Amino acid sequence: MTNPDKTSLRDAATIIVLRDAETRPRVLMGQRGKAAVFMPSKFVFPGGAVDAVDATIPLARPATPACATALATAAKTPAGALIAAATRELWEETGLLIGRPDPRAGEIAAPKGWRGYLATGHLPDGAALRFVFRAITPPGRPRRFDARFFLVSADDLATDPDDFARAEDELSHLQWAPLDEVRKLDMPFITEVVLAELSARLNGSAHPGVPFFDNRDEISRFARL
Repeated sequence: MTNPDKTSLRDAATIIVLRDAETRPRVLMGQRGKAAVFMPSKFVFPGGAVDAVDATIPLARPATPACATALATAAKTPAGALIAAATRELWEETGLLIGRPDPRAGEIAAPKGWRGYLATGHLPDGAALRFVFRAITPPGRPRRFDARFFLVSADDLATDPDDFARAEDELSHLQWAPLDEVRKLDMPFITEVVLAELSARLNGSAHPGVPFFDNRDEISRFARL
């Protein structure tokens, strides 16, 4: 398939942190700035583009076989790079850390986005993340992404889930939004679709496989990976 406009597709990774799944489920969300080029003022999950350095960061534990297989379907980007990017974006945008202690962390020289994380002595934990959604931004947008959405439990956080002091300022109004109220927030359409899929997973009504909204050209396609 060809890209119908001149806006290049970038790989991206988004992370959904789920809290209190057995009682009143909540997800971590923040608001993008008014001046943002992509989805200004919208409430979103932490996430962003995959950087080249992400592929150089080893994982403390690899992705599960099911996750790795689904990520490899109709894609060339290594699973490790996507998982590392999701981990980095969560750290940068919220100050929360997903990972496991690993002595290799102190041996890696990395750009600013990773240096603070690696200084904690952790590496990304691929086994903690589940691949739950994939969506390609439709043509005509100022920026376009091939985004993979990962789900992780707040129980796997290595930091206090309510401590956002280390967060950068890309997202404001960081909050744990209850699933039964989250749609009151101003969200992108695709975020609402992902939340519907998450709700279906939690109540046991989700279909097998990972939903894939493929909008790389004028014809929108839907599949399950």
